[in-house]
Amino acid sequence: MLSDRSYMRDDYARQTTAITTWIICATIAGFVVQNVAWKWLGPPAGRSFDHALALSVEGFQSGYVWTLLSYCLLHSMSSFLHLVFNLLWIFLLGRELLPILGSRQFMWLYAGGVFVGGLAWLATNWVYGGQLIGASAGAYALLMMFAALSPNRPITLLLFFIVPVTIKPKWIVAALGGIDLFGFLFSEVTGGNGLGGIAHSAHLGGFAAGWIFFRYVHQREWKTPDRAPAVELPGWLKRSKKRPIEAPAYKVNVGGPAPTPASHPDLKAEVDRILDKINSNGFGALTDDEKRHLDKAKDMLNKR
Repeated sequence: MLSDRSYMRDDYARQTTAITTWIICATIAGFVVQNVAWKWLGPPAGRSFDHALALSVEGFQSGYVWTLLSYCLLHSMSSFLHLVFNLLWIFLLGRELLPILGSRQFMWLYAGGVFVGGLAWLATNWVYGGQLIGASAGAYALLMMFAALSPNRPITLLLFFIVPVTIKPKWIVAALGGIDLFGFLFSEVTGGNGLGGIAHSAHLGGFAAGWIFFRYVHQREWKTPDRAPAVELPGWLKRSKKRPIEAPAYKVNVGGPAPTPASHPDLKAEVDRILDKINSNGFGALTDDEKRHLDKAKDMLNKR
């Protein structure tokens, strides 16, 4: 529904980052309790805490199914950057995705990335065993969603926190995906610990969850409103076609069923173009006329 989108509300207010804050606070709390259990209560308490929340083949076989989600609350205590980088990605991507998805869909996207990443890791390490911790799978799902929405939007990163590097999101996903695929095929799938102890299968599962969410949840509403979508590549992997901009001509029906955007091909085409513009440049790039067209489409849907 158009009214479910934060940028379709009458006041055009940006949504707060409450869900992002809750995720970050819960992750920090899990890391703090993990350190307290190990360093203050002793290794037996630490191992018990990890066994209860970290994802492992042994724990899952014992019925600890909740660990498919709870493992994201724990991080490596030997490398503080493991926690910092995950929280930084969640915070930065949350600022971009929350105004578009809303709190509920953002939470489903993040939790779905954690869950699918956990399943992928379990399937890969079912014979070899081991333990999975960290929120990377959820962060990778957010990254894939952002890259699918804004593949060519230039963003500047500080390499080693010093050197500024400008790169497009689609190339970040391609680079990280290539590294994870290499580590998955040539290390983890053969029983190794991955490159540098990285759970590549969980990362790939997070990427898969982000793409599935983008394709079958986010895009389905406007791309295929009356039927289930067909399987196809993400839009940013296909050659885009320039759509001519024409002055829309609308007709008002008197009597009969309430009009919908689908019943006005010109209006639906215009709305599709505007939504594509939002995906590429953000809501702030819209003109007043484009905002009024979105309001008109929203009013039609509300009258159905």
